[in-house]
Amino acid sequence: MIFAVDSQRLLALHYVYPLPLQKLQQLLSPEDVLSHFENIHYNEIAKVLQISSRKAFQISQNFRQIMTIPFEEAYARANIFPIPFYHPYYPAQLFEISSPPTVLYVKGRYSLLTDNKQIAIIGSRKATAYSLRAMDFMIPPLVQHEYTIVSGLAKGADTMAHKATIKMGGQTIAVLGHGFNYLYPQENQTLAKQMTEHQLLVTEYPPYMKPEKWHFPMRNRIISGLAQALVVTEAALKSGTMITTELALEQGKDVFVVPGPIDAEQSKGTNQLLLEGAFPVMNGHQIIEQLELFSNKN
Repeated sequence: MIFAVDSQRLLALHYVYPLPLQKLQQLLSPEDVLSHFENIHYNEIAKVLQISSRKAFQISQNFRQIMTIPFEEAYARANIFPIPFYHPYYPAQLFEISSPPTVLYVKGRYSLLTDNKQIAIIGSRKATAYSLRAMDFMIPPLVQHEYTIVSGLAKGADTMAHKATIKMGGQTIAVLGHGFNYLYPQENQTLAKQMTEHQLLVTEYPPYMKPEKWHFPMRNRIISGLAQALVVTEAALKSGTMITTELALEQGKDVFVVPGPIDAEQSKGTNQLLLEGAFPVMNGHQIIEQLELFSNKN
């Protein structure tokens, strides 16, 4: 359900407490607590949000201190565009994932979020030259058919996917696990800057939030959530890539996998996915054919 929300209040609250959409809805229904949040006793906030009184007190105090800051203007000065859940550019497919983000913060061509042809390409942070070769077979047909490539700006396969898409003149989105005051990994500074100018960076975290280990599994649900399907180039058996794949399957997305050498550590996860029923692919044309087959059936 979409509620009428005051953007200034929402951005102020999200800055001090970046709550997911389900939590926000508790503040909007059955009573609109957000509209007079600064006047609500912190014990009531604790009760509504099901958090400790101590945490509720901190949130209440911080909210009072910053609620008058013009957030949209401040973000605009930093070239950050906040997209709350009710904004026209908020991707409708994210309402289908577990714990949709309340606000997306973006830099770059935010209109890319409205593209309905998005494919996630992911793989190991320790991706080998095999992933690089696989990108040469996967990405050109996808770019030619105007698919936007979604990945996570991580080392290895993510970086390869973004760079290969840009090289082909395509469109790509990177979903980050931190706020825009930081960049992880550091070696992708140049790539990230290039993407803020011609592509798109997306995060659910306010600018001050540092990269944390637990942010990245959360980030992965947005990568898979944005995309129609997921392509995996290489993955070890226990890896973040496999977690993202599980999320995609839970979301009912098709998973395409590049078969790998049976003795390669970085192909053990992908080959396991094939045994479990993922689609084996050798080039991007096969991905497009499979997606069009299902869309024609619908």
